[in-house]
Parts: sequence; C-alpha cells; structure tokens
Amino acid sequence: MRGRNLTPPGKNTMGEAPQYHEYLLPLAEIPQTGSDCALRSLEYRGGDARLGLEHHGGDAPSHIGAPAATLAAADSPSAITAPWCATLLSPDASLGQLRQLLAFFAEHGWTVVAVDTLASRRECTVLRFQLDGDLDFTPARHACLHLAEQLGADLVLQRGDTQRPPKLAGFDMDSTLIEAEVIDELAKITGIGEQVADITAAAMRGELDFRQSFKKRMALLKGFSEARLAEIAPQLPIKEGAAELLRALRALGCKTAILSGGFTYFANYLQAERLPVDFVHANQLEFAGGALTGEVIEPIVDGARKKALLQEMADEMALGLEQVIAVGDGANDIPMLNLGALGIAIHPKPKVRLEAPQAITHFGLDAALYLFGLNDRQIAALL
Repeated sequence: MRGRNLTPPGKNTMGEAPQYHEYLLPLAEIPQTGSDCALRSLEYRGGDARLGLEHHGGDAPSHIGAPAATLAAADSPSAITAPWCATLLSPDASLGQLRQLLAFFAEHGWTVVAVDTLASRRECTVLRFQLDGDLDFTPARHACLHLAEQLGADLVLQRGDTQRPPKLAGFDMDSTLIEAEVIDELAKITGIGEQVADITAAAMRGELDFRQSFKKRMALLKGFSEARLAEIAPQLPIKEGAAELLRALRALGCKTAILSGGFTYFANYLQAERLPVDFVHANQLEFAGGALTGEVIEPIVDGARKKALLQEMADEMALGLEQVIAVGDGANDIPMLNLGALGIAIHPKPKVRLEAPQAITHFGLDAALYLFGLNDRQIAALL
C-alpha cells in the first residue's frame, strides 16, 4: 500500500486537528446523508451500521444524528457468509464515495449483508462489502471498474469463497515485481531503447504476438555484454509492496513462483538477493564469448506457458485451482490471471484491466492482502 502512515484518526500533521466521530444509523439511511467529509470506517452486521467519519469543526455532516461512543477496531473481520465480496480501496475515502457505492449496489439489486473495515488510514481506507444477489460476474466486474474510475479508487469484485489466503501464487516479474521491463533497460544501454520499448509496449497491450516480439527484441540485443548484466541486476527497482506481499504469503504458508517472459538471469538474482520467492520459471539467455548471441532458447515463456506452468505446479502440490492465484500486469499474463481463484492485475495495461478478474491500480502489491480477507492488524502480525 502506498505510504503506510499509521497516523491515527484525530491527529493531523498538517495543521488543525480534524474531529473523528462514529455514528450509529441504519445502512439504508447513509445515501440520504448530506454534505461530505472523510470516511474512515464502516462496520455492519445487520441492524444499525457504525460509520466512522473525520471532519473539521465547521464541516460536520448533516442529517446523520448524534455521534456514538467510539469502539476499538476489531481484531479480525467477520466470517464470510455471502456469495460475493466487493472491496473498496480508496486513497481518499469520503462519505460521498460511500453514498455513490451504496446507491450503485441498490441499483443493481445487490443486498449488502455485512461490511468490514480492513484499513483505516488517511491515505488508505479499505472497506469489504459482502453482497447477495443475482450477479453475472463479467458484466458486474465491468460495472465496478466503471464506478471505480468515477470514484478515483479501486473496487474489486470476487467470489466470497476466494476471501482467504492462497496456497500457491504465481507472479509476473517485469513491471509487476520490479518497476522495469528488463529487456527495455538493456536496449537503452545499447542505444536502441526506443525501438525495443515500442515493441515491448505493443506486446504488453496485446497488439503483437509475444513469441514473435520476443525473438525480434532478442535479435536486436546481440552482442550485449554478460558483465553488464551483472551490473544491472542489483539496480532493478522493486515494485512497491512486493517484498511485503511475498513475506506475508510465506508467513501464511503459501508457495510463490516467478513466471516471467523476462530472463532467469534476473529472476534468479531477485530470488537469491531481494525477494522471498520459492520457484523461478523464465526465459534463458544464450551467451557466446561473454555476450548475448541474440538467439532464444526454447521453450519461450509466453502467456500460454505461464498458465501451463502454474497448472503443473498446482498439480505437483496436489492443490485445487481454488487455492491458486496469479498476479501480473501485461497481456501475456491474462491466461494465468484467469486460471485460479483470483487473477490480480496490478497497475495493469487497459486491455488487461478489462480482462483480468481483479485489478488494483491505486495501491502497491501488498494491497492484494486485503483480497484474502485480512485487515491491517492481521497483516502487521505477518510482517
């Protein structure tokens, strides 16, 4: 998650201290509340909802009643009893966002069964809504994406029974675990960066066949020094939240794998020096005389092979696909993203955002932990 600032409600480091209050009211009355202010929490188990709001003295919300006694945050979220969950991850949560969201659920005929606050920080408020109703996943997911754009937040839809930690997680590497496309970085050094980057971008958008684009890019890198690769590996920038997510998954007993159209040279370095990863599957580089030959070594790890490798690992571990997830960002990740219980596109390309089952655009990789049904207190205990 971006900026894990644990400043509690009521403490404002920028000047005037805002006031934090909790209110008890029927969930159905929230869309009728007036004005707007910062949203910090919402808890609902039937009966009245408990709404946590933060506002400055002259901005108190109207038509909402008197504040109730503030309760301590729950140690763990409520048990999942509904067939669907929709998780709001907002970098700037507000009462206005909540009104829009509840109206959206009502418009689609989805009944809110329960609500839990998984994170309650100024830069990251996460609310999980358990939903019941006649829901067709693909159009419902697209409707959630459209609303998320309007809200300036993420709204992630998933089956209720997927709100649990996985046993196996497959990760793309370039632009997922690291903030770079390695092949593009190599090309920049050789002076053909723009040419190769254009090919990479088209492949990641799904406009070019990955195998063909990979061979074309590798041919352009013929003669690149192996010694330079050793200098580049330590400089690869790790994606925000990657280390935290992988550490948490290891603490939960989940096996993790890099499944990359990039190179084993760099994936193995990440595994050995930077990230707690259990398995690596990527493309091998061919060298001759201490330099790249420009040729590729089969089999190329493309989208189809990523999916096949993840399936093979699940079979070897005797896991059902309901215990498997995948995380990626590009078009060649789509097959594996649609394989298991969750397919989380992180900061995805537009095509991938539309085709992946789940997508996170406003936060780092560790925000995926909320989709496993964990709150901040549980996540902190894992880290």
